Amino acid sequence: MKIKKGFRALVEEAEAQVESLTPGQVDQKLHQPGVRLVDLRDVRELKREGRIPDSLHVPRGMLEFWIDPDSPYYMKEFDEAEEIILYCNKGWRSALAALSLKSMGIEKVTHMRGGMEQWQQEIGRIDPPPVRKDS
Repeated sequence: MKIKKGFRALVEEAEAQVESLTPGQVDQKLHQPGVRLVDLRDVRELKREGRIPDSLHVPRGMLEFWIDPDSPYYMKEFDEAEEIILYCNKGWRSALAALSLKSMGIEKVTHMRGGMEQWQQEIGRIDPPPVRKDS
């Protein structure tokens, strides 16, 4: 299989069209009213690494369905959201997802550059993964 445009080119195009925030900027916005931080990572990543406190987990494949009030999968957690900040592990999925939400007409959507990896380096505050209960 030969592709014409790789993921890096897609991410670069998205980065040129959406606003990116540093982990420090995200940290400052976290407690502002109407700001909703969304973790797009896979559930296995959450179980392995934890997540940023007060973030809402939305698997990347469900984002457009869970955020659209006309969808049968809509999540009421978005009712009060005035600004959406997306993050993933490296900032690639969140850049692409932010562009998708922007194309849906969501004006106040940004993503965190560097993702969870950068957050852990710069801020370090995370909710740990749940403790596994072995029977």
